[in-house]
Parts: sequence; structure tokens; C-alpha cells
Amino acid sequence: MNMELREIFSAFTRIDFKEIITASMVLFAVIDIIGSIPIILDLRKKVGHIQSEKASIVAALLMIVFLFLGKEILTLIGIDVNSFAVAGSFIIFFLAIEMILGIQLYKDDEPETAAVVPLAFPLIAGAGTMTTLLSLRAEFFPINIVIAILINIIFVYVVLKSSGIIERFLGKQGINVIRKIFGVILLAIAVKLFAANIKGLFL
Repeated sequence: MNMELREIFSAFTRIDFKEIITASMVLFAVIDIIGSIPIILDLRKKVGHIQSEKASIVAALLMIVFLFLGKEILTLIGIDVNSFAVAGSFIIFFLAIEMILGIQLYKDDEPETAAVVPLAFPLIAGAGTMTTLLSLRAEFFPINIVIAILINIIFVYVVLKSSGIIERFLGKQGINVIRKIFGVILLAIAVKLFAANIKGLFL
């Protein structure tokens, strides 16, 4: 019991607001829930109801589980975190290019229903998000990434609940501007992630 308490206390002493803010911004850009508003609106029109609470909870659980078990899965198949982080930096790089240039290099099929599967996965917790989580794990303490995940999930829930209002307020042009701004931030983070982990491949 004392050991568990010490571990919990140790985790909380590693809370770093700078890491939380950085990780939150990276996940916000990768999840791109603002850019997904047109898809969300289309889903709402097709089925009449978005399962906001369920989708948010499932997405959060998927991300947290993958954050902690993803490394073990990689170890099992013989891939180190540095290699995965470098690979992740390329994915983040291409996501950023998509956002900045407004092109589609690759995209998941548009979901046909508003069930948990298309919303929680792959719309919220997609392949890019999962890769990014393990890339962040190579740089930041897990507690800070978990907090960043929860911050983003709260924001995702708010967007899902009020997507129509947000679209009317920002307009298509406003959504595009936000995507491009975060695309540039994401591009810079991809370069930093690559530079920080490429050295580990040759040690």
C-alpha cells in the first residue's frame, strides 16, 4: 500500500504544465476535431443524433490504454520507442502538410453512421492520434500526456455537442484558418520530434 502511494505521489510530482500545454496542442492538431465539423454535421443529418458522451469516453479509454500498452506491444515485436517516434514524426509531418495545403494525402473513409466506432475510432482516436501518443511518450512523462488527453476529450465533447453553433460562428473560412495555424505548429513539432529521436537510432 505504501509503495502504491509513493508511486502515485511520484507521478504527481512529475506534472509539468509546459509538457501538458505542448502535448495538448499536438493532440488538438492531430485529432483536428474542428476540421471534422463538416463530417460530424453530415452524420447528424443522416442519423439525427450524435452519441457525444459515449464516443468521448470510448476515445479517451482507447488513447490512454494505447499510451500505456503501446510501448509493450512494440517491445514484443522488437521495435524500440525511438524508431516508432521517428516513424510517427513522418506521419505528423504529412498530417501537417494536409492541414497547411488543404490537400488529402490519405484519409479514413467517411463514416456512415454516428455510432461509437466511426466517432471514437477512427474520427477521434485514429491511426495518427495513436502514433502521436507513442511519439509523445518518448518525450514526455505519461501523467502529462494523460492530462492532455483528458483536456482534448473535454474539448471534443463540447464540439460534438455544439458543432452546429461552432460552424455558424467560425464559418468555413474560420475553420480553414484554424487548421492552417495548427498545421504549422504540427509541422514544427514533427521536425523537433524527428531531431530528438533520430540520434537514438545510432547509439
